Amino acid sequence: MVINKGFCLTFLLSAICLVAAIANSLFVSPAWGGGLWLYELGTPDMGTASAGRAASAMDASTAGTNPAGMTRLDRSQLLVGAEAIIFSLKFDADPSSTYYADGNGGDAGSTIPAGSISYVYNATPDLKFGVAAGSYFGLGLEFENNWAGRYYLQEADFLTFTVNPAVGYRLNDQFSIGAGVDVVYTKLDNKVAVNTPLAAGDGRLEYDDHDFGYGYNIGLLYEPWEGTRFGLTYRSEVDLDFEDVPFLTNAGIFNALLSNRRIDISMTIPQAVLFSAYHELNDKVAVMGNVGWQEWSKFGQSTISVQDTSATNVASDRQFDDTWHVALGVQYRFAPAWLWSVGAAYDSSPVEDEFRTVDMALDRQIRYATGIQYDVNKDVTAGLAYTYIDAGDAPVNQTGTLRGTLTGDFESNDMHVIAGNVIWKF
Repeated sequence: MVINKGFCLTFLLSAICLVAAIANSLFVSPAWGGGLWLYELGTPDMGTASAGRAASAMDASTAGTNPAGMTRLDRSQLLVGAEAIIFSLKFDADPSSTYYADGNGGDAGSTIPAGSISYVYNATPDLKFGVAAGSYFGLGLEFENNWAGRYYLQEADFLTFTVNPAVGYRLNDQFSIGAGVDVVYTKLDNKVAVNTPLAAGDGRLEYDDHDFGYGYNIGLLYEPWEGTRFGLTYRSEVDLDFEDVPFLTNAGIFNALLSNRRIDISMTIPQAVLFSAYHELNDKVAVMGNVGWQEWSKFGQSTISVQDTSATNVASDRQFDDTWHVALGVQYRFAPAWLWSVGAAYDSSPVEDEFRTVDMALDRQIRYATGIQYDVNKDVTAGLAYTYIDAGDAPVNQTGTLRGTLTGDFESNDMHVIAGNVIWKF
């Protein structure tokens, strides 16, 4: 088959723009409490709690998770996934907290729409182009204005949207390779009450900016024999820089201290490695699993600069640790058109209890998931999936001169994710 290179390039660029536009209009980048790394993308592998993600390579979502897996798709394919993240997030402040009497009120639960879209173009049996769009990283917290920890946090949003064009190539019957580029749009928004003893009532500080970051991902798929696959992926870190002149209201002497002074914040989305295995026990049952690593210690280190006539730099280290991820899943084809999935996953905590802060109250995460896919016909498959996430107690003990002491944990830190997806092959 002869490939028209100019046509392929034009087609791929058009697909990237189309996928990005659709995803940006349909899906809000997920922001949720309890964790930043998001495995739930509304894709079929959500039913296995992402187990086998880098090796299963069964649909177009592999364009974003392991681009080498695109070589397993025999036709061009479009996948659209949509989900609702329903999380119950309530902080239970201990009575020893300084402002406990003003309002315990640490309820930050809500429902967030999210999803992803992926497309793979079948250039030749061995060469595939693809693009995936969605969000794999984000956090959001919004408490009542008068809650006990308002001087530490009222609202924090770290929203991302990623477009990932990719290419995959089959080297031989056993090995395929792939690579992609991550273009990450990020929005940072933070609101906190300011304790102003000399003013009437609380003040407020708001910080808001956005940035584009760039990274890459590479993947390898090894198929030693039919029905068994191993996948290995690497996703690079993404550096981000935010700058804004904070907006202060009723902040008393702090108005003079921070007025017209730009604050620059630099941080890094962590790099990650994921190894997956997939094995078909027979024509009805398959098992799969993951082992992963994420460099959260780098994310915990940031630089804050206060700009006036000269820059004052402050290095911030949240004492984060690198994390480990494991997942196991099973799929059962109980009828020719029906595929049932179940799975569970565990992610270690990126921070020990003594260093945890309420604005990033991250703890270990345990996932339980199930899903079902139905082949409507040879060209269309539809599916549903559900994941329950236990994000831990995330105890917090912070002390500040004007902010007081905040002690407690999250009595409710659970998430329910309900998703649907549709796959078109053509």
